[in-house]
Amino acid sequence: MQTLFADPLMMALIVVGAVLGPMLLVGVQSMANKRARLAARLASTGPKSKPASTSAQRLSWVQGLGQVVSPKGEKANSAIRMRLMHAGYISKNAPYWYYGARLVFLVGSMVLLMALWPFIGDHVPLSGPLPAAIAVALIANIAPGLWLDRRLGQMQQEYRNGFPDMMDLLVACVQAGLSLDAGIGRVSEEIGRRYPNLNTHLGIMSLELRAGRSRIEALSGFAERLGMDEARAFATMLRQSEEMGTSLSATLRVFADDMREKRMLYAEEKALSLPAKLVVPLILFVFPSLLGVLMLPAGVRLYSVFSGIN
Repeated sequence: MQTLFADPLMMALIVVGAVLGPMLLVGVQSMANKRARLAARLASTGPKSKPASTSAQRLSWVQGLGQVVSPKGEKANSAIRMRLMHAGYISKNAPYWYYGARLVFLVGSMVLLMALWPFIGDHVPLSGPLPAAIAVALIANIAPGLWLDRRLGQMQQEYRNGFPDMMDLLVACVQAGLSLDAGIGRVSEEIGRRYPNLNTHLGIMSLELRAGRSRIEALSGFAERLGMDEARAFATMLRQSEEMGTSLSATLRVFADDMREKRMLYAEEKALSLPAKLVVPLILFVFPSLLGVLMLPAGVRLYSVFSGIN
């Protein structure tokens, strides 16, 4: 602890944090309270809506902090908004939550490093607190992006697995006599347990169709929210079918067959890539163990023979 307070850099960081930290928290809390009062006034004059959860109200300061540090302008936020939408976060405030959580994670990591440095400073293979702080800052900046990429990959996998099932159900609904809009609403009710995130996007598209939005625009928005080539092809196919006047049932059946074939090809591709992925674990773990098991008895036997000769 004495080495911590003897370091001028750490003392400067502590003083700056002690001065600016409360000011920043007070400003963010004031902004959050102002937005809460404005939202309450708008809710009192508008229709009744479901109240926000207690946890969201407690963490509203994170959103306020994100609004302060987020890039200004719609163009600057469009890229991160699209990535968050593809990852399943479709709220208009999702970029503010992302930037706020990213800053909180960065500041929390630095504070945790400062608190633990007197205990771990002698065991860290770095020359001082400044390189350690730089390393922690880099990790804290990279980690949220990596987590978002992992989340986006999981969502894309769910969408890719659920899209053929959605098409099969939609074909069955259309062939049973339902319209396309009613079929989309019915499919969104059926696949909710198996594919909840895909069900959310289908529900949004169904609500847009009921609200009077054109089918082409609703399908285009659905494809943009999913961010999949299959969804874009689905929207393009329905638009061309509507423009040319072809049979909707036959078009959907052909597209559903194509989706099933693509899912089978994707599964075969993953199965064929498995031997190549197993090469590194085999070389690093299995082969050394196997060689040890096979060569150890021979080594012991040779050692006993040569020791007897000597």
